[in-house]
Amino acid sequence: MKNDQSAVIVISSHVIRGSVGNRAAVFALETMGVPVWAMPTVLLPWHPGHGPSTRMVTPPDIFEQMIDDLIRSPWTGEVKAVLTGYFGHPDQPAAAARLVNSLRQKNPDLFYACDPVIGDRGGLYVPQATAEAVRDHLLPLASLATPNRYELAWFAEADLDTNSAIMDAAIALGPSRMLVTSAVPMMAGGTGNLYISGNTALLAEHRLIDNAPNGLGDLLSAIFLARLLSGMSEEKALQLATASVFEILARTAKRGSDELGLETDSASLSAPMAMVQMRHLMHPSRAKRR
Repeated sequence: MKNDQSAVIVISSHVIRGSVGNRAAVFALETMGVPVWAMPTVLLPWHPGHGPSTRMVTPPDIFEQMIDDLIRSPWTGEVKAVLTGYFGHPDQPAAAARLVNSLRQKNPDLFYACDPVIGDRGGLYVPQATAEAVRDHLLPLASLATPNRYELAWFAEADLDTNSAIMDAAIALGPSRMLVTSAVPMMAGGTGNLYISGNTALLAEHRLIDNAPNGLGDLLSAIFLARLLSGMSEEKALQLATASVFEILARTAKRGSDELGLETDSASLSAPMAMVQMRHLMHPSRAKRR
């Protein structure tokens, strides 16, 4: 992205140790040549999955003031996209929505990617009020949403046991582009990322690696966003983003690390070598015409 509007504002968590939230997204975007404005929603020593630790949430009034600062800053013309992830307080999503709306008044083409980091197979890991705020304030604004299957199921209030159900839920939810991780695999021992946009439905699959470190969703959202902003086709962007994440995961697992080794495997961000199985699925709109 070599133009006057190049930066991405990333709003998510910050950990002191590890590669999740802003630590993953910012590293990926900057490594791929994208300038970043990084705004923390909460500060943690490490991911909560590693055990209890101190949690410092950006106070709602301070968060609002920082949003105001960004809105009136003289450099908003640099901003091409916004990416949001984990929120530490139920009031933060509405403030982030205010930023997106303000930036779109100045630049109607602003790309907003919503990674609704609210839960997984075990259910919500944020307060329900925070999940509802993401649903109500941010998803309606999203150019792209990147939920995992369990987050999408929570939004849709439905069990999503098939890729057809996932696609129907994605279309009903509203964002014109949706990338759903942990989709139903078609290959044995695999896992998939399902992307639906317009009349296109794509499934990118790779081998499932158990006990994966946290941060894969943060990483995928950032890489896929960078690829789209570069002008790459959706299918190629999905293939390369999926390959990058799988390659970094596989190398991290081989080392036996409990955190993604982004600094060690940074070459995988720009030039992944891993093989990804790409499938074209029947889009629901085409199926209904039959």
